[in-house]
Parts: sequence; C-alpha cells; structure tokens
Amino acid sequence: MDLQVSFVLLFILFTGGYSLNCTQCIPDLTGTCIEQTETCFSGFSECISSKVKITGVSTMDIKLKTCALPSYCQIGNMNLGDIKISSSCCSTDNCNDKDAPDPSSTPNGKQCYSCNDPNCSNVLKCSGNEDYCVKATGAFGGVSATVKGCVSKSVCDAATSVPNVADVTCCQGNLCNSAKSFTQSFMLLLLPLFSYTLFH
Repeated sequence: MDLQVSFVLLFILFTGGYSLNCTQCIPDLTGTCIEQTETCFSGFSECISSKVKITGVSTMDIKLKTCALPSYCQIGNMNLGDIKISSSCCSTDNCNDKDAPDPSSTPNGKQCYSCNDPNCSNVLKCSGNEDYCVKATGAFGGVSATVKGCVSKSVCDAATSVPNVADVTCCQGNLCNSAKSFTQSFMLLLLPLFSYTLFH
C-alpha cells in the first residue's frame, strides 16, 4: 500500500530551497513525517500542502508539505479510486503550516474510468471540483503503467509537465478517458517513482 503513495507523490512533490521558507513534511514509507522549516531554492516560490487518503484493505492518511515551483503548485483534487489527493498552495513564509483540506467525498455527478490492475474499466464517481477525467502513462526502468481517474483541471494542467510521465491527457465528459486495459503492472511502476520523487 505504501508504494501506491509513490506515484501520487510524483505529481505533487517538487522540492527546492532559498528565499521563501515553507513548512516541510516529507512522509516516510509508513506515511508519517516530522514537520520542520525549509528554505526554498530560487524559483520555488510556492508552499504546498497536500493530503493523500488511501482506502481499500486498510485506510491510510498521509500529509505532505514542501516548497514547489508555481507551475506544479495547483489547488485542487485528484481521485484515482483507492487514492484521493487534495492540495493547496500559498506564497508567504510557512503559510503551508496547516494541513490541506480532506479530499472531497461529495459526488458531483461526473464519472470517469479508473484502473485496478489488470484493467482500467472501473467506473469512478467524481467528487467536489473533480470536473475532468485524466489518463496518465509513465515509463520507468523499462516498466510502463497507466493511471486513470477524476481530477481538477488545474491539477491536470500541472501534471502535463511532470518528468517521466510521457502522456497526460484530460477530457471533459462522462467516461471520456477510455476503458482499455493495460498490460504492465501498476505496482511495478511505483518503486522507481518513489525513488525519483525523493532523490531528484
């Protein structure tokens, strides 16, 4: 379960340091972290606070706080079925000391496909401001995987420039993100993603 978080963090974790001070909370593999202040690198002019909620066999709540590039720091939600993420951004010293709001659970009437290895034909009910469907494909260490779900347009726009994610598409309209199966295991992608996220 902790490996699933790695893929999610790739979309929301771009750290740095030198002018702005942000609260930092980088979770370990257990989902816990120790909050401290970090000085952001030049160009990293936003502080981000994100909350990840994982459901399924067990439930886990994870929070993440750090510096971010403005192009990656977007307010909104992502819903991949068993994984839901909410993010908020701000631009003053330690303005991200409060946790991001819980991901919305109020259905908004929209539906998108989501993936559950080995297929992507699950119908997911979108919530809150998740007004677009997303499909993202990545390749890491020769392993490719696809994720699908509901997303806020602002988050999807930011995800289009994430390194190693070759194809991110967003669309409006129920079930517009296709139900085709994928062949590579989603779980195989997560360990390389986790390593990339934390060390680059």
